[in-house]
Amino acid sequence: MTKATLKIENQVYELPVVEGTEGEKAIDITKLRSETGYITLDSGYKSTGSTRSAITFLNGEEGMLRYRGYPIEQLAKKSTFLEVAYLLIYGELPTEPELEEFVTKITRHTLIHEDMKKFYEGYPAKAHPMGILASLIGALSTFYPESQKSEMTPDEIDLTIRRLLAKVSTIAAWSYKKSLGFPIMYPQNRLSFCDNFLYMLFAQPTETYEVNPVVSDALNKILILHADHEQNCSSSTVRMAGSSQASLYAAISAGVCALWGPLHGGANQKVIEMLQQIKDEGGDVDKMVKKAKDKSDEFRMMGFGHRVYKNFDPRAEIIKKSTDSVLKELGSNDPLLDIAKQLEEVALSDEYFIERNLYPNVDFYSGILYRAIGIPTEMFTVMFALGRLPGWIAQWKEMRDDNQPISRPRQVYIGETTRDYVSIEDR
Repeated sequence: MTKATLKIENQVYELPVVEGTEGEKAIDITKLRSETGYITLDSGYKSTGSTRSAITFLNGEEGMLRYRGYPIEQLAKKSTFLEVAYLLIYGELPTEPELEEFVTKITRHTLIHEDMKKFYEGYPAKAHPMGILASLIGALSTFYPESQKSEMTPDEIDLTIRRLLAKVSTIAAWSYKKSLGFPIMYPQNRLSFCDNFLYMLFAQPTETYEVNPVVSDALNKILILHADHEQNCSSSTVRMAGSSQASLYAAISAGVCALWGPLHGGANQKVIEMLQQIKDEGGDVDKMVKKAKDKSDEFRMMGFGHRVYKNFDPRAEIIKKSTDSVLKELGSNDPLLDIAKQLEEVALSDEYFIERNLYPNVDFYSGILYRAIGIPTEMFTVMFALGRLPGWIAQWKEMRDDNQPISRPRQVYIGETTRDYVSIEDR
């Protein structure tokens, strides 16, 4: 086995080197503290591998994203969201009977307990849908107390997974209806997963609603593209919460809260806010591009480039095609979308953007797509959570199946040393 050597003062220590199936190398420091008394310091865990995982492979330098070895391009073109969910959670693409059973059992659990409707009544009218989503996912554990057991049978785990996959779409759609003050729409088991969600989102009791297949196909693709993304902030949060043997519902609720942050799941919302700012300042795209190039100017172009993908985001090309199809189908005349198309042209042709790899990313196109469909800005992160759900579940299940220990990061203390208490009158 290859070893790495670490020299501390005059003492030399050997550390094992491990290698992943795609050639990624890591120095195993599991026993570093017990053998040397030292820890590593890596703020934000940017150079720390917290686990070994067989779920997702991401190569930012080469623009690769694979689920269980399958390229994202193939899955987005040929698969369905629930088929990808099965792949992520159970490790293999399902056979036709396996997929049919999986879909049927999820469909049977789309209803949520009627008592949960009372929770919606208690939220203020302008409650953010992500806050509702996080709290109601956590509340599911109170309706299914068996999910809180530290020891669960495989059948009990599978039932919990199916319930969660089924009910989150209903919770999310009802959260949207609550924000509008509109009556909720119950799920329709005759519809596919994406069609059913669109129905609950947009149908009205007094109208006939037909799902547009172009919109449904675009939704299916974007959910697949967001289904997992390695050890990101929210996925790591799910693992960390789950490592304490918290229930799946509790761990996923924690993941939703982590995703809510604007540096993680809120990026596509920032895109729309940027487009609105450009419109409010006169709609002069060239002027705003110049401002973005000026380092002294506070204006920033959102939705361009990616902190992981250094050359291109493999998801962006896929979602761009879906976005173009939806815009053509719906014939949108939204001025913000016109501004977005102008910005896209600039980013793909301007040397400043090309040299810095500031290409339109998945967040740029997803924000445009959601707006074209009619999904309001505050629901964007909820849509992200709906797509990421299978990945979170897969991460939780893998962590549990591997019997990984409770997460317990260390720290380097920089506070005061020992000092004596001083009574309040002497301070």
